[in-house]
Amino acid sequence: MYQDNPPPYSKAGQHSGMGPPPTGMAPPPPGMKPEYSSSMPYNPPPADAQATHVFITSGPHVVLGPNPQHMICPSCHAQITTSVKTEPNTKTHLFALLLCLFQCWLCCCIPYCVDSCQSQNHYCPSCGAYLGTFEN
Repeated sequence: MYQDNPPPYSKAGQHSGMGPPPTGMAPPPPGMKPEYSSSMPYNPPPADAQATHVFITSGPHVVLGPNPQHMICPSCHAQITTSVKTEPNTKTHLFALLLCLFQCWLCCCIPYCVDSCQSQNHYCPSCGAYLGTFEN
């Protein structure tokens, strides 16, 4: 079997092209200040600087159910009762596909007729804005 020996290591006084990894930062040249130092004192911003405060607020979180809800529309700010439209979703299509795989050809349309397999989308009757979805 053929073995390669590793290259010989250089002695301490010789330069092999690759030196030991640096152990710390070199001091800055004379006459230059370092950009950051942990020993530097904290200087607060000047007193004439204007502070900007940003407040993020959101309206009350409305939990939507399967039935129409009384609420204030966030879009038109009218007090409304939501209109609910039932639409098929991914779960509806997966249940129909599962019934087809088990060769229940007559039953594969049932998920499209059952409200619990579909999502109920809430809309504002005044402005038509989408308000949210309820899924079982």
